[in-house]
Amino acid sequence: MAASDQIKSLIKSFGDGDDERFFSSAIQIAASEARQGHTTIAQELKELIDRARKNRSLSFVGRNKTISISQPKRELNELIDVFQPQLKLDDMILDTHVQSALERLIAEQQKWEIIRQHNLSPRRKILLIGPPGCGKTMTAQAIAGELGIPVFIIRLDGLMSKFMGESISKLRQIFDAMPDYRGVYLFDEFDSIGSHRNQGQDVGEIKRVLNSFLINIEKDHSNSIIIAATNLPESLDKALFRRFDDIVTYPLPGKAEIVSTIKKNTSGFSFDTKINYKQVSEIAEGLNYSDIVKACEESIKEMILSENNVLNKDYFIALLRKRKS
Repeated sequence: MAASDQIKSLIKSFGDGDDERFFSSAIQIAASEARQGHTTIAQELKELIDRARKNRSLSFVGRNKTISISQPKRELNELIDVFQPQLKLDDMILDTHVQSALERLIAEQQKWEIIRQHNLSPRRKILLIGPPGCGKTMTAQAIAGELGIPVFIIRLDGLMSKFMGESISKLRQIFDAMPDYRGVYLFDEFDSIGSHRNQGQDVGEIKRVLNSFLINIEKDHSNSIIIAATNLPESLDKALFRRFDDIVTYPLPGKAEIVSTIKKNTSGFSFDTKINYKQVSEIAEGLNYSDIVKACEESIKEMILSENNVLNKDYFIALLRKRKS
């Protein structure tokens, strides 16, 4: 039998609607059965979990109901990945200016009906700029989590086609879905379709897709939120910038954000010797949030594998130095 705490976690995550924790608990139960030699039941559980994950990904929240994208929007399957995030803005460590901009967008979205009654439009189209690992993709999840709506991640590999006009048709399908299915639509690595129209390589189709995006984002008046994220703002066509309500720039974490990130991701654990956070923040300066989080996670895993009950401070600092080098 699976451990009682695993079953409790499974039931709680189901009640909370936390899909990721639900599937994680289910996988742990299957692994527990496998370790006990119950290979048949473990394999059956794994197959059920895989099937449930697949079915879950084929549906998303529409207007107060769950709608399968197989009907009538079957063609969207190859263009978007959909999920309902549980992340909130408080779960992130953010620069003050970034936090303020996101809080304003969420506040306007929470009262969008009142704003529209005064013939005004709430903020809903934002461009996120910054180096990798600084929270741009996570921001889309946090905004969706705050508003209780799904995230639609646009699969650019499915969007771009070698056939003339097909990419434009696919892009139009995405924008056509926005009024019917309110959500956060994330165009990650946006520079791949938003680059300067005078660039030499593959200029034909890229130029047509960019022109189509400019037209569609201008015409769109849905209640969905459009987020474009890029690491290469200098490559974007200048005509794009005025199409967005806000342009939010993500800096690398400063010393205060580094310390907050470490404390947040090692919460519940202690180091084997007292840690000088000022010194550690200086060592980690120049790393992105993702690097710092991964160093914390690796330290916790090392503690588990070593069967210790405290984190190894020297090992943690060595991880930060390694990532920086």
